Amino acid sequence: MILFKILSLLCGLTASVSLVDAASYVVEETPPQDAAPPVLSPFVSFSIEFVYFPDYAGNKTEPNSFSNQLLENLGEIQGVRPHIRIGGNTQDYALFNSSLKTSINGTYIPSKSTDYPYIIYIGPSYFESYLMWPNTKFSHGFNLAKNSSHNTQLLLDSVPFACQALSHDNLLVWELGNEPDDYKNAIQGALRPFNWTEKDYVHEWFNRTAALKKQMNIHCPHLADAKYMAPSFGGIDGSLKALTTWQDGLNDAGNIAFDAEHNYMGGADEPGVTLQKTLMNHTAVIQNAAQHVDFMKSLKSNNLASDIPYILGETNSLYSEGRAGLSNSFGAALWGVDWNLYCASQGIRRIYMHQGTDYRYAAWQPISTNKTTIGTKAPYYGNAMVAAMTKGGDDVTIVNIPLEQDTESAYAAYVDGKVTRIAVISMVEFNYTSIESDTSSNSRPKAQYSFKLPDSFKSHQISVQRMMANGSDAVTGVTWDGFSYNYELENGSPVRMKNVTNHETVQVDRDGMLVIDVPYSSAALVNLQ
Repeated sequence: MILFKILSLLCGLTASVSLVDAASYVVEETPPQDAAPPVLSPFVSFSIEFVYFPDYAGNKTEPNSFSNQLLENLGEIQGVRPHIRIGGNTQDYALFNSSLKTSINGTYIPSKSTDYPYIIYIGPSYFESYLMWPNTKFSHGFNLAKNSSHNTQLLLDSVPFACQALSHDNLLVWELGNEPDDYKNAIQGALRPFNWTEKDYVHEWFNRTAALKKQMNIHCPHLADAKYMAPSFGGIDGSLKALTTWQDGLNDAGNIAFDAEHNYMGGADEPGVTLQKTLMNHTAVIQNAAQHVDFMKSLKSNNLASDIPYILGETNSLYSEGRAGLSNSFGAALWGVDWNLYCASQGIRRIYMHQGTDYRYAAWQPISTNKTTIGTKAPYYGNAMVAAMTKGGDDVTIVNIPLEQDTESAYAAYVDGKVTRIAVISMVEFNYTSIESDTSSNSRPKAQYSFKLPDSFKSHQISVQRMMANGSDAVTGVTWDGFSYNYELENGSPVRMKNVTNHETVQVDRDGMLVIDVPYSSAALVNLQ
């Protein structure tokens, strides 16, 4: 084993304790032989709800420079701007109207959803938004749910406009349908009969992708052979079984680039959902990821999709767009770091964090509405830390370091086969708004971690970057490496905060031991090289 425990001392986790001793670990110079494959570059990516893409990107008349700056920040950190998936529930509601003068015409049906419109038409100007973010690769979501002959023709009518918008070296893949495994029992109303099977889905997939390719051969033959992310299921083992779908020949045409599945930690309205139990909890992260780990093993044992990277094409904290006070808190940012890095350590090659206007779990609010003001949200800072941990191209391997408690986690990043970074996350809930809490630096509890590094790091000064806020319940005042990305400061550009420690270093002793303190409800990234 590359990482193993030397010593474990467990002490009480009360607010009166200023320092808690934890385990020490050996970190070898190269990753273990059974490590997961390297992540894809870029690893940090985003899924944007189809109907809200114009809010996020803007158009030729009014481009959204704030969103563009936030993407540029992450591109600077990880080396490549995030890839963007345009999809979600509303891609399967949207119908094309060639005479529509606006990009979107949406009608809300409160009995269906208050978070997005249910009746949606998009016009030609919708596709302008694809031209607003330079050096960005997209996936465009085609409608599969509405499959009448009339609606199919409307879909095909949209192809020339999609072709034009995505002919600027900005197409990554296409997507057809969002969570078709839920079509039979969609909460907004059934979209397929109860006896619709995996074979039926695969049959529709072939017919619809063939019709799209025929249109592309006419309007953009250079894109006609572009592949898809699929099947974009909401669950591995729902009303349609993901494994059965692959067994029934989903990729018989060889047109799938990524095995894309979706995941949420739970529901926003589920009873018993809390910050500490549901999100800031490494055991919950492991349990939630287990279905994907098991599914990848099943694919391998059945010799299916063996050369197709496994990704999460849509994920975030709590489905139904998150819960205020949980999904928009700094605790959710800590969860995001743990979730992304654990998934990377298990062979999930890229993650698309889902976004939408007014969504409680959004990394940023792209425009001001009567519900939410424009601004950078706490989860964005988690995206920044993950980007820093996974930077380095297509040869970055993430290895999980097993710690004692479900309120802590740690990871090692190996770049080009050499250990390069260590991330440590404290998820002990520290609520600064509690009347019992004293937020002074002298009273906020800390955990101490020790890592035995390779001999080449003996007596070295090592730099440390921290993700900090006043506490797990903070929704503002978050920093990464001492930087704020607030809209109010410089439109999302990084601004170094004077009241936050930066340029921190720690000394590795002559025996190669690195000791670092991590305050409760915070995270640290140690740069070894």
